[in-house]
Amino acid sequence: ENALEFTPDQIVVSNGAKQSICNAILSLIDPEDEVIIPAPYWVSYVEMVKLAEGKSVIITAGIDQDFKITPAQLEAAITPKTKALILCSPSNPTGSVYSKDELKALADVLAKYPRVIVLADEIYEHINYIGGHQSIAQFENIRDRVAIINGVSKAYAMTGWRIGFIAAPLWLAKACNKLQSQYTSGPSSIAQKASVAAFAGDQSCVGEMRKAFERRRNLVVDLAKQIPGFKVNVPQGAFYLFPEVSYYFGKSFGNRKIENAADLAMFLLEEGHVATVGGAAFGTPECLRFSYATSDENLVEALRRIKEALAKLK
Repeated sequence: ENALEFTPDQIVVSNGAKQSICNAILSLIDPEDEVIIPAPYWVSYVEMVKLAEGKSVIITAGIDQDFKITPAQLEAAITPKTKALILCSPSNPTGSVYSKDELKALADVLAKYPRVIVLADEIYEHINYIGGHQSIAQFENIRDRVAIINGVSKAYAMTGWRIGFIAAPLWLAKACNKLQSQYTSGPSSIAQKASVAAFAGDQSCVGEMRKAFERRRNLVVDLAKQIPGFKVNVPQGAFYLFPEVSYYFGKSFGNRKIENAADLAMFLLEEGHVATVGGAAFGTPECLRFSYATSDENLVEALRRIKEALAKLK
């Protein structure tokens, strides 16, 4: 699909993409090694680096740059201790997607630092609204230093089956295989058979779901833009919206004061009965994460409740 070739011994199948990422980090990172992580980031990246006794170096990319880091930011973050970059596109929690040109610019920076390995989290590959996926592994100047992480959870709605994989340089795949063999062995054979059916079967369902998610994306963005104080971008992938909500910090309802996004998420849960997640867990405390992986009717009702609840804050 992406014009990339790997031999079978470069593939390690794990108990979900989460284990695939953790295998790679534990195999790569020694104490005090640095791992560059763009923020907003998926919550487990930083914790996995902690498990390896490494150091996370966070690059902040705000909504004004569509939550995507620049080549200049990347180069400024690289030091002699940098061992890896974790890049998630399409992104959880923002839904932002790096274009081919943007990835090429990052690859050109990385080409100057041959010791830096790229962990490309592409689990949302098939949920994108830009006409096709772009992998950073496509560029010859860094291809031998890119490990792709993917799985069946998102594209095939198979989260509970726990099948993820890494497609990596042979030396890294061998290390991950050794590590995994000692603490979980292989994933369930039943789940492996199910994933074969997902990959080898009719793919029309994937396209249908992508269209449904895009419709829901458009619906949620339109409704969120109508909420006073929300700063909203237009995600190009995944199924999340990550509005900037600091407008509400310092506002109150009765004896309740909103100090941060966690407070706001709890307020929306208790006052509007809508579940969101505060952005601090993703390295961006001024934002909230919404998932629009539900029906259009639920989304309309949820955004109505959110708007109504927020109107009570003064």
